[in-house]
Amino acid sequence: MKKLVSLAVAGLLASALYSPVSFADNPVVQTIYTADPAPLVYNDTVYLYTGHDEDNSTYYTMNDWRVYSSKDMANWTDHGSPLSYKAFSWSSGEAWASQVIERNGKFYFYVTAKSTSLGRPAIGVAVSSSPTGPFVDAIGGPLVSSSWGDIDPTVYVDSDGQAYLYWGNPTLKYVKLNPDMISYNQSTGIVQVPMTTDSFGVRNGNADRPTLYEEGPWFYKRGSLYYMVYAASGIPENIAYSTSSSPTGPWKYRGVIMPTQGGSFTNHPGIIDFKGRSYFFYHNGALPGGGGFTRSVGVEQFTYNADGSFPVINMTTAGPQPIATLNPYVRTQAETSAWAAGVETETTSDTDGGMNVGFIDHGDYLKIKNVNFGAGAAAFEARVASAGSGGNIELRLDSPTGTLVGTCAVQNTGGWQSWVTKNCTVSGASGTHDLYLKFTGGSGYLFNINWWKFSAS
Repeated sequence: MKKLVSLAVAGLLASALYSPVSFADNPVVQTIYTADPAPLVYNDTVYLYTGHDEDNSTYYTMNDWRVYSSKDMANWTDHGSPLSYKAFSWSSGEAWASQVIERNGKFYFYVTAKSTSLGRPAIGVAVSSSPTGPFVDAIGGPLVSSSWGDIDPTVYVDSDGQAYLYWGNPTLKYVKLNPDMISYNQSTGIVQVPMTTDSFGVRNGNADRPTLYEEGPWFYKRGSLYYMVYAASGIPENIAYSTSSSPTGPWKYRGVIMPTQGGSFTNHPGIIDFKGRSYFFYHNGALPGGGGFTRSVGVEQFTYNADGSFPVINMTTAGPQPIATLNPYVRTQAETSAWAAGVETETTSDTDGGMNVGFIDHGDYLKIKNVNFGAGAAAFEARVASAGSGGNIELRLDSPTGTLVGTCAVQNTGGWQSWVTKNCTVSGASGTHDLYLKFTGGSGYLFNINWWKFSAS
């Protein structure tokens, strides 16, 4: 997929719609196709869990889930895959929509996966002590396996401590989770929500689906109002919502939030408040080769209306503005960026673990947004590895062709995971800028990069 993304970036650079200091930052991830966003706010950080559409998919070919994090809503760190369907011994594939929630220091990952024995989707749950995993199957079997419509789980712990798990297509169901978060109240069992047109709007022409509700619910509470946001209206989908004064309804249909748009015939919402701002996540087909089976996650900042209702939210290529600056004088993982042009990420064997940026060709770059150099930087260092010809890391400000403030040469290190630290001097980097690490060199893959750091004057 990397070369397709490179071509997309070239198109953006050529377009008069974009200024030289504000290239597109949506979709959030450019290195793979992502879908079904599920954001979680924890410890001053947003963790974004996504599905992963495989390249060239002609169906929902999805084998694992991915996780990214951000402290500024502009630069996102790739943490790789915390969970795949293979972690569930009862599953044969189809790592579809999911959501993660934290409770009492543990993280519970509710997923859709195909049950081998049933031959249809079921809802499982995995657990970890870290938001980035790894996660393990919590119960050794599905948590819910009631019908073909057991997909798209959404979970919320109410202020009284009661947790609810909703899911479903074409009907909406829920259970009351027990405090252990891996079982549910058997006395109330699985409850099917009445699918009335007053609750979920009117759909014409389909007797089996009389309401607009389709799938992909996102359930949460804000103030005293409960929200059910969902993919609606059939194919192609928009995003609509209903509200209630109770976590179990009755629900009242409130209208469309995001109209049908974006090149994917499905959509999937995720909503959070973070540092006093509200954000709406979704997916579309915006990357090259994108479509209904090769989707990409985006995010928009929005403001609720005074009565708690949603405004209409449209997809943009700009995305939200950063809400903080990035400190270049601490070690920054190379897989942290606002835009990754042409590169991919992979698991590293370097001593710090995690991921590295690799498959780098001449002209590829990383954009890191809103970097605060303060009074000025004097030097730059990067952790690199190469089994190829090596190349250069050009340090540029505000665009891939912007002011050159330093060049760090990288030679062959003896292997793609044979890591060394390279240094170079820097001049002219002060104040706050978008930083571009532009990679140049000969033909073939040049080198890998694990992390980077500036030193102050």
